[in-house]
Amino acid sequence: MTEEIIIAGFGGQGVLTMGQILCYSGVIENKEVSWMPSYGPEMRGGTANCMVIISDTPISSPILTLFDTVIALNQPSLDKFEKSVKPGGLLIYEASTILKPPARTDIEIVPIEAANEATKLENKKVMNMIILGAFLRKKPVIELENVMEGLKKVLPERYHDLIPLNKKAMERGMELAENAEVNS
Repeated sequence: MTEEIIIAGFGGQGVLTMGQILCYSGVIENKEVSWMPSYGPEMRGGTANCMVIISDTPISSPILTLFDTVIALNQPSLDKFEKSVKPGGLLIYEASTILKPPARTDIEIVPIEAANEATKLENKKVMNMIILGAFLRKKPVIELENVMEGLKKVLPERYHDLIPLNKKAMERGMELAENAEVNS
């Protein structure tokens, strides 16, 4: 099993954190992992993305141009990376902020209104965890219990009181992905 992913959005949306959580979780499961961040000098509010590879075998290169999964958290990221999903791949996007939805017909497309759901959970910062949960429902490459352990490694200790909320957000994302109107 090898899963090649790009996660993209604005700085401050938790793009890099999602990638780190997946990688730490992969290490816990004794998988090979690669995490390659890319962000502009403006950080918060600027564009950010990270390439993540999770594999049962050694990873030859962390640099990719096509992905099994694209996770887009904003319109510029969707516009830029929609064409980078391999045919038959998966595109998950944050639907509540997208004005021009993806148009491809050769991939599975899963819209998730994560920003709206995060507001319902009374913490907008868990939007990325809702999306991560949706991804894990569609592509269960890591066990949820190990994702929670990965979260503990990434989240500063002073925020560990938010771990139950993050788990609830991931579980909500899984529910949304299960019930999403999927285009494929």
